[in-house]
Amino acid sequence: MSPQNLGYLVGIQGIDEKMEEELVLMPKNQEALLNLEETCKAISNSRPMQEHVGPPVRKSRSADFGASKIGYDEHGIGIKLKRENNFNRKVESARGNFSRMRARSAQFSVDINGLVHHCSGSLKEIEHVICRTPSTDFGLLNPIAGPIFPSPNLLELSRKNPYKDEAVDESPISYKKGLVPEIWEQMQMEPTLPIYLKFSDVSYQILVKVGKSPSATKYILKGVTGSVFPGEVLALMGPSGGGKTTLLNLLSGRVNIKGHGGIITYNDQPYSKWLKKRIGFVLQDDVVFPHLTVRETLTYAALLRLPKTLTKQQKEERAMNVISELGLESCQDMIIGGPLVRGISGGERKRVCIGNEILLDPSLIFLDEPTSGLDSTTALRITQMLHKMAHAGKTVVTTIHQPSSRLFNKFDKLILLGKGSSFYFGKASEAMLYFSSIGCSPLIAMNPAEFLIDLANGNMNDKSIPSELKDTFLHGSQEFKHQEQRPSPVDIHEYLLDSYETRVAQIEKQKLLRPVPIDTIRDMQVGSSLKNSGATWWQQYYILFWRGLKQRCHDYLCWIRVTQVLATAVIVGLLWWRPDASTPKKIQDQAGVLFFISVFWGFFPVFTAIFTFSQERALLVKEMSVNMYKLSAYFMARNMSDLPLDLILPIMFLLIVYFMVGLKPDFTVFLLSMLTIVLSIIAAQGLGLAIGAALMDVKKATTLASVIIMTFMLAGGFFVQRVPFFMSWIRYLSFNYHTYRLLLKIQYSCSSLDNSGNSPCNSTFIKGLRLHNGGMEAGAMIAMIFGYRLLAYIFLKKMRLRSASCL
Repeated sequence: MSPQNLGYLVGIQGIDEKMEEELVLMPKNQEALLNLEETCKAISNSRPMQEHVGPPVRKSRSADFGASKIGYDEHGIGIKLKRENNFNRKVESARGNFSRMRARSAQFSVDINGLVHHCSGSLKEIEHVICRTPSTDFGLLNPIAGPIFPSPNLLELSRKNPYKDEAVDESPISYKKGLVPEIWEQMQMEPTLPIYLKFSDVSYQILVKVGKSPSATKYILKGVTGSVFPGEVLALMGPSGGGKTTLLNLLSGRVNIKGHGGIITYNDQPYSKWLKKRIGFVLQDDVVFPHLTVRETLTYAALLRLPKTLTKQQKEERAMNVISELGLESCQDMIIGGPLVRGISGGERKRVCIGNEILLDPSLIFLDEPTSGLDSTTALRITQMLHKMAHAGKTVVTTIHQPSSRLFNKFDKLILLGKGSSFYFGKASEAMLYFSSIGCSPLIAMNPAEFLIDLANGNMNDKSIPSELKDTFLHGSQEFKHQEQRPSPVDIHEYLLDSYETRVAQIEKQKLLRPVPIDTIRDMQVGSSLKNSGATWWQQYYILFWRGLKQRCHDYLCWIRVTQVLATAVIVGLLWWRPDASTPKKIQDQAGVLFFISVFWGFFPVFTAIFTFSQERALLVKEMSVNMYKLSAYFMARNMSDLPLDLILPIMFLLIVYFMVGLKPDFTVFLLSMLTIVLSIIAAQGLGLAIGAALMDVKKATTLASVIIMTFMLAGGFFVQRVPFFMSWIRYLSFNYHTYRLLLKIQYSCSSLDNSGNSPCNSTFIKGLRLHNGGMEAGAMIAMIFGYRLLAYIFLKKMRLRSASCL
């Protein structure tokens, strides 16, 4: 960029009487401006920076913004911009490099701070400061007053680079160290690999079957074309059902484009596995553990995802840097919460989800409606954070439903989708100008985003109708007299699509043919460093074990569950209060409580384990999609973290029931009874995990589990002693049957000291059960523990493969 092309980019909205806006540079920066003396002189002699386009407005003294309004020091360098107004307030810069008096009815956007801070750098850096001026300065800010645009000559000059060929390179130029905010510099683990995303004629179709008719093809996307480069934020906007999320999934590689149509390239290369570590994806729904704190959530993610070369302390520091950058210091020790658990706010929860993705410092970030459900101020804060990330050299793509005017002006590029088709692609600041050029303009003051969404829906109320459509539908009349005469939404869609294809589409496709300026050697060096990302299997197991323990202790030890177990124990103890086992009838009563214990601690864990994978499925699929850990490490940690919690409630239950019922007062017998119950719980949990992993639907899994538990209970050996031979095999699959027999064996086994005829072991009831040494029952329980879990792992792996094919 030539020094003669350097200037202050000023966007002015509205002009009023007695305005004053003053921008004063601090003395410490005036010396740095000496290098720009020649440039500023050239600017001061050039034509005015702004041209007013639109309806005529009242001439104002302050409207003549020229060299007479700019004060110079002895070197001729512009130091002060002055306008007069009675409504002034002082605004201090974050870096303290300048102060500004801001008018209420005018809007200045001068990136002098960045210009001064980096004026000693190369011309390429200076060009970036100018080109990164917010898009609001060039867009249509008020439909009534008319748009304000910079001089066309200046815009064309600012895009040229005297050190390159004559061809215009419109991609963002520079994101060097001096231009990145300080905190983002600290957060970058290595040089950011710029990713230039291009896509052409992207289509996506599905088969839909309606009734008995054959399957028909439905197009979700139809030939969408676009691009986004490092340093830019691309917004995918459109009404619900327009294909925004589908396009986002295709661009991120979560959905395979093969078999659908179109080309998607990353630095002119197709999608590959090494890109997965370079891409971050933030889901529309906040998928996090509700009972973990903000710091715990980000710390566990850092320990699992960051490279092995970093120490544990460095990974924790990285998590704290992300917390600081996202402004989460005040809530870092609060639980995240969820629909049923009170925690942090929705905006803070969304920032935590974004923090999960930027931990690995991705080069390409996708966000699915990050502002949905948030108020305008919180949404603006998140959008500003995305701009900081883009300024650090990252490529940001986000879907947005209907942003406020402030949010809309923050986007660099825009794709407007409607019914799967693209109605516009280009700079967001030029969208209103484009639609005005094809005859679609708002007739009243309107939010640009609202105007564009209405167009995508085919709604032309309070909007001018293009002359081509008027000629088609009016038939010689001057205006539409009836609503039926107006063009239908289908007609509007066809007109917008034809206009886009003839005016924009071919030009954009030609731009996509230009090669991206990527250093291949540096690309390979940066990409190869990600091979050491992640933790080892044992580290994954250790981290997931403690994460699961902290998360599930709230569920296991909640007061409702504790009350349920303790109340049941007291009721059982009162109903079977110390029966005398001297007669066979009373022995049978006491055997009833042992059968109830086997049923209760078989029924209770099954229905608890059924919900495990269905509740964590979204989080599991999300974390597995980015190779956060191995499925085997997760499965082992999930099972082992349950064991300490599984021992607490059964011990409390057995301590109450054992002595209230008056079972055998022997410590060894008590320990063996406790061990038998633990085996029953672990086996029952395995069955619940297998059912839950196989169906992944709570209603279906609960129904199936009820039938299985009822069958196991009836075949448990208490209600029916003699089972028909063709049904006898069921009892050997029932953990209730094996638990009941083990408890009877422990309580009523005969010893050398107890051979009297009145001993319970000599009763007809006990002898009729034919209790042996209990080895077969214990072996069967251990086989169930491993067998059911093996089935659960197989079903879970198939579920993961199904989910991966859908992503």
